[in-house]
Amino acid sequence: MSTLHPPENLVPIAFLSDVKQVVDIKLDEKSDQDGNQVDVAISSISKDEPLVTGRELWSYYLYSNGGNGVGLGYTQTLFQGLATAAGYDPVAGPGSSCLADTASGQCVVPWGSGTKSVSSVVLTSSGISFAIMTVILTTIGSAADYGTFGRWLLFAVTVVCWAAQYACMALTTPSRWVLAMVLYIVGFVSYSITLVFYAAVFPRLARNTPHARQLREKYENGEIPPEVYEQEESLEKNRITNIFTVHSNVGFTATFALNLALLLPMMNNPKVDNYVIVFVNTYWVVLGIWWFVFQEPRPGPALPKGERYLTVGWKQIWAALKTYKHLPYTFVYLFSYFLLADGFNTTGTLIGICQNDKFSFSFLQNTYLGLSQAITSTLGTLAFWLIQRYWKIRTKKMFVVTNVVTILIPLWGMIGIWTDKLGFHNVWEFWAYNVITGFFQAPYYVYSLTMMAELSPPGFDNMFFGLFGLSNRASSMIGPNVIQAIIDKSGNNWQGFPFLFALCTAASLVIWFGVDVTKGRRDAVRWANEQRGHTH
Repeated sequence: MSTLHPPENLVPIAFLSDVKQVVDIKLDEKSDQDGNQVDVAISSISKDEPLVTGRELWSYYLYSNGGNGVGLGYTQTLFQGLATAAGYDPVAGPGSSCLADTASGQCVVPWGSGTKSVSSVVLTSSGISFAIMTVILTTIGSAADYGTFGRWLLFAVTVVCWAAQYACMALTTPSRWVLAMVLYIVGFVSYSITLVFYAAVFPRLARNTPHARQLREKYENGEIPPEVYEQEESLEKNRITNIFTVHSNVGFTATFALNLALLLPMMNNPKVDNYVIVFVNTYWVVLGIWWFVFQEPRPGPALPKGERYLTVGWKQIWAALKTYKHLPYTFVYLFSYFLLADGFNTTGTLIGICQNDKFSFSFLQNTYLGLSQAITSTLGTLAFWLIQRYWKIRTKKMFVVTNVVTILIPLWGMIGIWTDKLGFHNVWEFWAYNVITGFFQAPYYVYSLTMMAELSPPGFDNMFFGLFGLSNRASSMIGPNVIQAIIDKSGNNWQGFPFLFALCTAASLVIWFGVDVTKGRRDAVRWANEQRGHTH
């Protein structure tokens, strides 16, 4: 067992200590087959924390099942549809309709002292959403590590999201497109934040499952070597992320299928789209509420004397950023994922705009397309997990496969700049996109989360998942603003794809060649141990 001394100039983060876990974090020195010394990270499992129960784990999965994101997709479609109905064709002039058979395909709405294309308005709304998320996640994200603040924060933002979705019943006329934009922003911001703090829970759950406890006992009794423990703990994290992603996709499939019961018989009802959003939201409420009932108490340390919830997060982030030299792979991953998520999220938004235009904002057609994506998402997640479990493939290799598809999607969209025969101009291409996206991009979310869990210092989950959420969500305040500027100048949605292709490619290359997960995990465990050492 090695005795590690804190390196020089290490920034102490005394207010992050959790005394209960100090003795559980360690690095074992072993020799490989060539006799070289190798550090193996053994992450913490606090014996004082409650064991994860089956009821608790199922309620966690059901929250994911209900919070599948279908409602937010419908809200964007409704928002874009109302704005298009309220706008006019700039070629024909004010008073014309963007929906007329003779329309040019362009559509603008009043914006400030001038006008703005509807596509740019949607992208601007996304940029505003991501900017708001940046402020929220940096201000209170890390504070969720203290006491029960994280638990109540997740509950609060979930309720806000539910309220915003129910309020969409008021969006019944084109003149309310501005209200639709506001509700879209509120819903998108609150939903995205729920994803961050919901995901931050799973590393601690994974460390406290019966299987994880058994693994730890076997390791402590000398029945398994540290290397096996490290690999099996990683697989346990992948198991939980895969299961809750499958549940999300099952909910994705179920809500789309159930929506047909409203959309088909009521297709001529002008309020059917509003009813669908309310129905989807109710599905989430019914399934999601149980997590807040059955979640076992695993509070963090008390907020230090003199600190405030609204300022402690900034102090934590600043202190953590100053230690980037001690967590190089964690921060390289956060930075590269910042770019990758920006490209990936904005690509999805841009294709969604093209898809809505192609299918005339039809909830029914979007439901069929979403259903295809939901089914393939479930199949893709299960297939990737079975392949990984059978061959015991490391997380990063699985993530790399999904990255390739992430790059190819905007590359395909670029073709549409030079021809209208390919590049998201045809109905079949949107079907193919939803099928391929489902099969490969659902695992993308699984392995991006697990990569973050591997590289996060144990016991600092909310802090680093807050930074991860910033990378995943708030990063995209850049992409939408760049793309909307390109579209405003060119008048062509497809001109945005080259920038997104370059962004996704550059980020993926950094992840492939610049992130060593094994070394990064050991750095994370060592860093956590050193930080706690400053408090004793």
